Amino acid sequence: MIDQVAAAASPVASKLSIDRVAPAALRGTQAASTEAAGSTDFASVLARAALSAIDTLKTGEAAAITGVQGKGSVQQVAEAVMSAEQTLQSAIAVRDKVVAAYLELSRMQI
Repeated sequence: MIDQVAAAASPVASKLSIDRVAPAALRGTQAASTEAAGSTDFASVLARAALSAIDTLKTGEAAAITGVQGKGSVQQVAEAVMSAEQTLQSAIAVRDKVVAAYLELSRMQI
């Protein structure tokens, strides 16, 4: 599931030129994460938010698998899954706002 979210985000990353802003940060290297943390442009902020959301979703998915296997407590599983759900809902809301803004810009007359 997380791989599908990351794959869906890759065309957006190329459109926003996130790869040029923080290419190694998207690959997970520590040095570029520090470099990207210093920049405050929109693409960098969006990239960091996407990486944080993906990490939260991965944690929730791992907790759910641990719970199904009977290795984790119900409380930990519920907290991780609820956090992942909230993150996913936030990501969807941001996506909807970005699409709405793009559509508004595309309707503007030049």
